[in-house]
Amino acid sequence: MYERATEDKKTKEGDDENEKKPSIKKYSDLQRLKLEKLMKNYDKAIVIPERPKEKNMSHVPEFIRNVMGSSAGAGSGEFHVYRHLRRKEYARQKFIQQKSEKEILDEAYKRKLEENARLAEERTAKKRAKRLKKKEKQKARGKKLNIKNEPMNESEQSECEDDQDKEKLQGSNDNHGVNQECEKT
Repeated sequence: MYERATEDKKTKEGDDENEKKPSIKKYSDLQRLKLEKLMKNYDKAIVIPERPKEKNMSHVPEFIRNVMGSSAGAGSGEFHVYRHLRRKEYARQKFIQQKSEKEILDEAYKRKLEENARLAEERTAKKRAKRLKKKEKQKARGKKLNIKNEPMNESEQSECEDDQDKEKLQGSNDNHGVNQECEKT
């Protein structure tokens, strides 16, 4: 029985040698180890803690009228009362200061969000105007092409044919620019 216990210890020690503790040199190593641990038990539910609730010290009055001085009741059994009131007052002042700082930061954050939204709207409006302008140019170009490609009425066709006949007779290309519309049709 004694031999068996020593064998168990040897196997446990052997396991420890095989499983070396990983060295954590960087925060990324620690993060990697945590992820590996999570991935080993992927069936296990992960508990994500909620944000701590803010202290609600609204019941603390804004102004305390009877603050005891440090010399009041000195040497008597009232000193612990003074210390308690002093701590309470410091906590109240700290809470008020933190609340005002938080309000200032919240207001700055809201202003920043509004500014970013305004800038984004300006950029999109500018791009929208550019797109519409480009679209209008394409429509105008398309109308010009359609005008050139539209079938000519009889009088225009006869004029083009007359011009082409004259050009053939003259043998010159002096009127080439005038007859381009006729040649395209």
